[in-house]
Amino acid sequence: MALGTATAPHELRFDAGRICLDLLATTHPVERLDSLEVLRAWITGSGLVPRGTPLVRADASWLVAFRELRGHTARLVHGRQAPDGRPYDLALARVNELARAAPPAPRAVPGEDGALVRELSAPPGCAELLGAVARDAVDLLTDPVARASLRQCEGDNCPIVYLDTSRGHRRRWCSSEVCGNRERVARHRRRAALTRP
Repeated sequence: MALGTATAPHELRFDAGRICLDLLATTHPVERLDSLEVLRAWITGSGLVPRGTPLVRADASWLVAFRELRGHTARLVHGRQAPDGRPYDLALARVNELARAAPPAPRAVPGEDGALVRELSAPPGCAELLGAVARDAVDLLTDPVARASLRQCEGDNCPIVYLDTSRGHRRRWCSSEVCGNRERVARHRRRAALTRP
């Protein structure tokens, strides 16, 4: 039941520091949530559900719902408030509405090796998973310390917003390996161009 060309799960990123910010990162550099396979990989990779958790009646409507929540969350994180405030207010109302759905309760159960592992009390549906992401957005946006640690990546044309938890809050890029490396290469090329005759 895939829609479009599937994105390899290894291309998904989970380094923004919050689940809701990791959802925002699924738009860069191209749309990542382009199939149910990728959405399932994102849901598991983000830690919303333990590996192997079945998803109740997952279909194309899940992609639409997650993209909608992503758009509303982006509007709130970026503070995109029109002069009349309407789009921002609508986004806030929708995120608050979605946050009311409670995900299934986690429980600890013995794993194959006897160590305790996390399992959900029931397979989650779309509304419950959206509720977990929306709650994360509400928690982030209402926590003054976390909000003050939000950073826009300084990488060239990178829209990713991340939570800067580095010592001294000096992190400049969404990823040192991706945008940081690009910046270092560009800086090296500029220096090399200046030294050429």
